[in-house]
Amino acid sequence: MLVIRLFRVGKKKQPSFKIVVCDKRNPPKRGNFVEEVGFYNPLTKEKVLRKERIEHWLKFGAQPSDSVYNLLIQEKILSGKKRPVYIKQKPKQEAEKEVKKEVKKERIVDT
Repeated sequence: MLVIRLFRVGKKKQPSFKIVVCDKRNPPKRGNFVEEVGFYNPLTKEKVLRKERIEHWLKFGAQPSDSVYNLLIQEKILSGKKRPVYIKQKPKQEAEKEVKKEVKKERIVDT
């Protein structure tokens, strides 16, 4: 399955990203990807997207990652609502964490 995703390049604390098409099973390490279809620099907000190539890969079934999907909506290549990039914790998981904290406090007080 093909995925359109971000591939980080640049120095420490100076991120910039290539937007690449790659196989989901083989993430793009050391520049092994099918095609580069754009560039994004979050510090300067510079975006370079090759619209024809992105549409070509979307027709062939490539799925964009959440961040790339939001970029494509922002540039009006796709239409729709933006996807949330960060996953929120479920209330059940938060409750379990609170119970674990209380148990640790009780152990400290008992000793």
